[in-house]
Amino acid sequence: MDLLLLGVSHHSAPVDLRERVDFSKRGVVQALQELAISSAPTEAVILTTCNRAEIYVVCENLETTRADLTRFMSRFHGVPEEELHPHLYSLSGSKVARHLFRVAAGLDSLVIGEPQIFGQVKEAYAVASEQQHTGTLLNKLFSWSFAAGKRVRAETGLGEGAVSVAYAAISLARKIFGRLKERTVLVVGAGEMAELTATHLQSQQVQRIAVSSRTLTRADALARKVGGTAVAWSAVDDELLRADIVVTATGASTPLLSASTIDRVMRARRNRPLFIVDIGLPRDVDPAAGELEQVFLYNIDDLRTIISENLARREEQTALAETMICDEVENFAAWQRSRGTIPAVVALRRRFEEVRKSELERLAPKLTGLTPEAKARVEEVTRLLVHKLLMTPTERLKTVNDEAAAARYAETISQLFSLDDPAQTEEPHSTEPGNEVSSSTSKAPVTS
Repeated sequence: MDLLLLGVSHHSAPVDLRERVDFSKRGVVQALQELAISSAPTEAVILTTCNRAEIYVVCENLETTRADLTRFMSRFHGVPEEELHPHLYSLSGSKVARHLFRVAAGLDSLVIGEPQIFGQVKEAYAVASEQQHTGTLLNKLFSWSFAAGKRVRAETGLGEGAVSVAYAAISLARKIFGRLKERTVLVVGAGEMAELTATHLQSQQVQRIAVSSRTLTRADALARKVGGTAVAWSAVDDELLRADIVVTATGASTPLLSASTIDRVMRARRNRPLFIVDIGLPRDVDPAAGELEQVFLYNIDDLRTIISENLARREEQTALAETMICDEVENFAAWQRSRGTIPAVVALRRRFEEVRKSELERLAPKLTGLTPEAKARVEEVTRLLVHKLLMTPTERLKTVNDEAAAARYAETISQLFSLDDPAQTEEPHSTEPGNEVSSSTSKAPVTS
């Protein structure tokens, strides 16, 4: 059995195609159910975000399953294969682990280090697990990705500092006001940048978001998306009296808010602090307004300076994070290799246990004079002897890094001790570090 990944992301596909292959439109649960019927993966997880749509599976035949997944994505989303295929990427084996670990750590995101993707990966796994579409291998893969993501965030500064215009604006607002939960926001404009900034502000649980645009219908559409209120263009001055934070992002050719207007508003506000982020090009706010007392005015160049400084710091942290990911991938690959020896280990222990029980039964007539406590002690001592005799060879066998060598050792042990067919033995409960999903909670694999 092997790991296989098929997907599209911001690295491989334009936004219009990513929108068309968004699994959340029809629901990930339905997609998992249809996938289980239409193809043959024994385990599956679907990760879908605004910038990626990926299917992680465990399968026997990589080429056949890759073709099956391509047909499934085409059919499920109604996108012709010839249109979808140039934008697909496919990974297998340890490359799947490396990719997922980087995704969980925020290293593969459009904005490096962004924290939201970690929660999205956990949610994708939770949905698949709840629907019983995961088993031993994907349980281990995703639990290990969570550990890798947490390690990167704990041991590096990758997620620190704003590296997008919208997020930089929010970071500045928090420096001035602290928590934004009780603050009132006015967004002037209804384009992409205004929407992105408003969405970030919504995530900060601000008290109220008002949206104003020259076209009221566009203001209303954005207001609905962010749970805000649309405001007529003629009422902007009234909203300026209420607002703590103002974001302007329009395509106007001349400033919409003059210094005199802001001055008049500040007098009426009794100089209550006003934070203004002007991310319009050309600028929407007269620069002179920034000289007024208690007015904190930042334009897009100010934000870009902050972003450039943060990006420079993140480059060092990114290199450190990549090294950590390599370590985690190697550890995961070693665990995968060790799984090939587990049947031989199980069979070896089983054989020694059979010998132990057989000898105790043979000696039973000679032990009849022992008290129940003494018999229990004999049982305990013989069990411990078997455990100690097998401890070293078991650990050595499970830590062999070379897959071919591990297979040779397993075969040799099988022949030396006349073990049963190792392929027929069951895998014991795993106790390796990093296995966060216990065997008692693992879901049964899907059936095709």
